[in-house]
Amino acid sequence: MVEGVVNERVRIFDTTLRDGEQAPGISLDPLEKLEIAEQLARLGVDVIEAGFPVASQGDFEAVQAIARSVHGPVICGLSRTHLSDIERCYEAVRDAERHRIHVFISTSPTHLEHMLHLSEHQVVEEVRRAVGRARELVEDVEFSPQDATRTPLDFLYRVLQVAVDEGASTINIPDTVGFGIPWDFARMIESVREEVRGSYVISCHCHNDLGLATANSLAAVQAGARQVECCINGIGERAGNASLEEVVMGLRVRQDLFGGLTTGIDTRELARTSRLVSRLTGYPVQYNKAVVGRNAFAHESGIHQHGVLQDRSTYEVIDAASVGQEGAQIVLGKHSGRHAFRDALSRIGLHLEGDALNATFQRFKELADRKVELSEADLEAIVAEELGMTLTDRYELVAYAVEAATGREAQATATLLINGERVEATARGNGMVDALGRVFARATGVEARLTGFSVSSVTSGVDALGAVSVTIEAGGREVSGRGVSTDIVEASARALLNALNRLARARAKASNEETP
Repeated sequence: MVEGVVNERVRIFDTTLRDGEQAPGISLDPLEKLEIAEQLARLGVDVIEAGFPVASQGDFEAVQAIARSVHGPVICGLSRTHLSDIERCYEAVRDAERHRIHVFISTSPTHLEHMLHLSEHQVVEEVRRAVGRARELVEDVEFSPQDATRTPLDFLYRVLQVAVDEGASTINIPDTVGFGIPWDFARMIESVREEVRGSYVISCHCHNDLGLATANSLAAVQAGARQVECCINGIGERAGNASLEEVVMGLRVRQDLFGGLTTGIDTRELARTSRLVSRLTGYPVQYNKAVVGRNAFAHESGIHQHGVLQDRSTYEVIDAASVGQEGAQIVLGKHSGRHAFRDALSRIGLHLEGDALNATFQRFKELADRKVELSEADLEAIVAEELGMTLTDRYELVAYAVEAATGREAQATATLLINGERVEATARGNGMVDALGRVFARATGVEARLTGFSVSSVTSGVDALGAVSVTIEAGGREVSGRGVSTDIVEASARALLNALNRLARARAKASNEETP
């Protein structure tokens, strides 16, 4: 049984920047990761799992930058049980106000046989050495037995007991492949509390392969878990992770079932955080997504509309304002100056300086000439688009033109600056976007396949900003790109070029890492 008084606070452990970024097509730049981390701090998460430092030099640098710059949450790095990994993880997080090393190793028979090729005894010894070393470096150590829900319970208890004995203060039960069912997962959490001796916090990390990640997480909390690992918008490997906003609002709305358990989340920041993550990752939020979706508080049925007009509680269990889903209040126009622009960004928690501020302000003025007013949501979209562009881009769009008519192929022409050299190209395609993709391929010499394309309206109205997200694949590497404009064709061009620049940076980084 866990010793001590039961904690009435449920820690929210956000892994958007680690497990979330592992979703296909997501490749965040260091500045984008830092922007998300700063927003997560404003949101009030307890722990930010900033990355997997040993995975690459870029991941190490991003975790280190977050550790040095973001205040409030514990900054956590993930590590395998290799001692060199643990040392590397410590170097990345050591400068944080509060830091944590999260150690993991697989424990299920399937993983031991096909991945690790280790015996149960060898795994136990790995855990003993790794957790012990991590505890020598930091006071806050978390341990995860990967694929716990397919691990025999007697072996699971044995591994967890060793981790606690060696100094792990948080033990996490990961449903790595989304195998769990709520009542069965809850029994597993209860059994761990009963069988593993010591003082620790039980955590859960649930995947959504069966659509049960949020349900399993809430069941785990009711069974005694006091940390939930989750991602904004539920992004992550395969079908994703437990959705942070769903878990938090589930605990808040149904306090009658959770005995007054609370989190430190400022729920008014949920919608803004969701929008930021969506724009930076290129993963759109489905319209009917719980809590943060566009339709979460929309009513079409006449009966529902009548009830809501009388009292919103008739068909809504969440106050839209409590999750930041009210209409944008900040409005700027083409006559607004740099000071007003910067002040508006500051009021919504966005702080830019130097080149980033200059580039964003210039983009704002371009769009303000076409759109009468720009709202808070518009500003967020502009900042999200420009964040990645403050890095060095190999390809810069000078001008483009697309012609299309019924019954014939579209034709596109484009002028790019490639490493400062002017390049012009012309191409035809099956529609405007296809023609743009072909002309950029011809100009850059990069043959990439468009694997995803989505367009959405940032705000309403005929002059609304349109946001385009694309995913492209080249040479086995998949990246995303985004663009915003009042013209969807221009937004598409900007998104395609943004993706090509991301691809160029990813290839350059991989090449540098492979060089001895």
